[in-house]
Formats: sequence, C-alpha cells, structure tokens
Amino acid sequence: MTVRSTESRSVPTAGLDGVAASSYDHLLAVARIALGAIFVLSGYLKLTGLAAFSASLTARGVPAAWLWGPVGATVEFVGGILCVLGLFSRYAALLMILFVIVATAISHLFWTFADPAQFRAQQSQFFKNLSIIGGFVFLFAAGGGKFSLDALWRNRG
Repeated sequence: MTVRSTESRSVPTAGLDGVAASSYDHLLAVARIALGAIFVLSGYLKLTGLAAFSASLTARGVPAAWLWGPVGATVEFVGGILCVLGLFSRYAALLMILFVIVATAISHLFWTFADPAQFRAQQSQFFKNLSIIGGFVFLFAAGGGKFSLDALWRNRG
C-alpha cells in the first residue's frame, strides 16, 4: 500500500497554491497542534476535577459515570497529546473522531432545548464539534506530516 506524500505529487509553484505546497509540513504541524491543544487542556482539567466531571455526566444521564468520567477524560487528554506530538496520528484522529461524536451526543443535542438562548448556544457547540471532526478527518487523511514523531520513527527504521 502506498501513502501519498508531498514527494509523490506535483507541487504547484504559483500563488497561494505554491505557498501552501511549499509550507505543507509546517502548516500540517501548526494545524495538528492547534487541533490537539484544546483537548490537552480540556482533558487535563477534567482529570484534575474528575469528581465534578463524573457528576456532570451523571446529571446528563450517562450510566456508570464513575467509569466513563475517567475513561473520557483520559481519552481526551491522551488523544490531544498524541495529536500535538504527531504520534500514531491516524489512530489518534480516529479515536478523537469517536470521542467528539460521543461528547456531542451527550452534551450538545441542540434540538432538545426549548429556550432560544440555550438552543443557539448548543447549536453553536454542535457545529463547532462538527468542524473539529472535519479537522480530525483531515488529520487522518494527511497523517502527522514531516514534523511529527510518526515521521521521526519512520525515518529511523
């Protein structure tokens, strides 16, 4: 199986296409770090406030929140770190897609809110999460890039 990389495709040299192509790996690193950073921070805060996070899951009707609270917080934190570092990038992207889908289904079902302000706030959160899923789909497709631990380990072996 071959994986497309910047070496195997023609690289445009003019305009924004040229800038994007010549900066591909740098841009991928920035995007990967930006995408993962929110999950590192959020996961860390949940891990350090596990009782409160688990209680919030209980309040939302999640069964066995005592179990799923630590699991969710750990997945969020570790998945974010893997994305930032570019380690197991494609697996991390798939894990985070699943995490965001579950988190969205638990917390952001905007159509269930009668209050217009809550409806709009949750609708915004729902579509933000949809955008994040799109970012993880791109990470899955592109891989970690040249400036990732994946690439470092691949080049050493």
